[in-house]
Amino acid sequence: MLTSRAIGISLLLCASLPACALQTTAPTAAFAASGTVQYAFTPGDAADGMIIAAVDEARQQILVQAYSFTHQRIAAALVRAQRRGVEVAVLLDAEQARGDSTAMRDLARGKVLLRYDHRHAAAHNKIMVIDAGLEQCAVITGSYNFSTAAQHRNAENALILRANPPLCTAYYDNWRRHYAHASIRR
Repeated sequence: MLTSRAIGISLLLCASLPACALQTTAPTAAFAASGTVQYAFTPGDAADGMIIAAVDEARQQILVQAYSFTHQRIAAALVRAQRRGVEVAVLLDAEQARGDSTAMRDLARGKVLLRYDHRHAAAHNKIMVIDAGLEQCAVITGSYNFSTAAQHRNAENALILRANPPLCTAYYDNWRRHYAHASIRR
């Protein structure tokens, strides 16, 4: 447990490091783990299939943050979700605006809301928040970019953390903060 003295010492030490200069808040409080965990490692495991199955189970909303998005089957699953009435929105690193992958075109044609995060040197999050606010919500996270390379060439990991509403809310709130400064501008 952090005491105010420990936080003060940490802040004092951090003040001398350039990387810490941007941290303006104390660490977040811990909460009890709940729900289930599903994982995959690539190459080898079908992380893409695991992610697609989670997308296919969504009931209300899927919020995506991605550094790289080229995986056509994951894009197709998001478009299917959009067509069955699930709200789908994707935030991408600004560098993705320079590319024109088939997956990105499929998302745009499927009327999936696309926004670009130009504020950060790299918008390096790789997450999906599914059905935040529901008891059976899910967070998908890990090093896995939603890309073909992540599935077939890179050593990556993907986690699906289900039925942990405080965690889903934390990821949902973070997604909303980034959405607030993202733009439709390519």
